Amino acid sequence: MSYFSPRVTATHALGKVPLPMGNVRLRPAQLEDCPGILEIYNEAVLTTTASYDVEARTLDHRVAWYEDHVRNDFAIFVAEDAGQIIGWSALSRFHDRFGYRYTAENSVYVRATHRGQGIGSQLLPPLLEAATNRGLHTVIAVIDASNDASIRLHTRFAFSQVGHFREVGHKFGRWLDVVYLQRFV
Repeated sequence: MSYFSPRVTATHALGKVPLPMGNVRLRPAQLEDCPGILEIYNEAVLTTTASYDVEARTLDHRVAWYEDHVRNDFAIFVAEDAGQIIGWSALSRFHDRFGYRYTAENSVYVRATHRGQGIGSQLLPPLLEAATNRGLHTVIAVIDASNDASIRLHTRFAFSQVGHFREVGHKFGRWLDVVYLQRFV
């Protein structure tokens, strides 16, 4: 099934998910999407614990990230509405060691004004399909333990919690727990 039609339907290979109203379009990311991807990421860095980065990234950093993903065949998708990037998802190396080559970590970020509208539920299925097509064996989600929305999203798509690390991150003056969720593809 193609996820890149002008309107995303409410049914896909993984079942029914809630979808927002409007003309949300999913597509593979392009280099020119890096500013929109960066804006969403930096907002999350500065205001949430979705990422444990503590400083905003630069456009040069995001372009290098994009080019590395393209060069190494790690998928990046964007959700677009009225010409604006409102969310993105990506597969990334889980670890650099060769023995981990069949494992990837996933990321899903949604613009603050569009959270809770089903955008993450649209961005995850094509990412899982890309993982299968790339020949990956498993996908890992590394999530702040207090991020209930992300944990629920991944659980809806058959991820299972396989680890809980206590006080391994520090941001906004407090210690943070991380959970690892896993899905075989």
